[in-house]
Amino acid sequence: MSLPHNFKRITLHLARTHDHPNGSERHGYDIVAPLDAAGKIDADAWRSRRDVCRVRRFWMGEEDQVGHLVHRPGGKGGHTWIFDYDPDREDDDEAAFRLGDHVLQIGEYVSIKDDMDEMHTFRVVSVLNAD
Repeated sequence: MSLPHNFKRITLHLARTHDHPNGSERHGYDIVAPLDAAGKIDADAWRSRRDVCRVRRFWMGEEDQVGHLVHRPGGKGGHTWIFDYDPDREDDDEAAFRLGDHVLQIGEYVSIKDDMDEMHTFRVVSVLNAD
């Protein structure tokens, strides 16, 4: 089944850190989400096809985690985007800091708080049509 043209596969790689001074392509996320004309997540399009809005977390030395992109009430602006890997648990969720405010285009940065409550910064390295 083909997705509408505004659904994109966004790849994030870990930005520069103390342990990874050049960043890391072995630590990151692949996200399938609809983007509006400005390159921000389109919440209305997400609502219509939330079943295909997926996240894959890849982290060197760990098994990949696959889950859903979820929009929840709360947080700055009254909502928060999270990555939910198990709908029966909340302790595995990862919150994307103000993800709805970010333009998701190559070279931009996004911060994500992992399930251990540690914030990491990622760089958008690709935005492709999701087929």
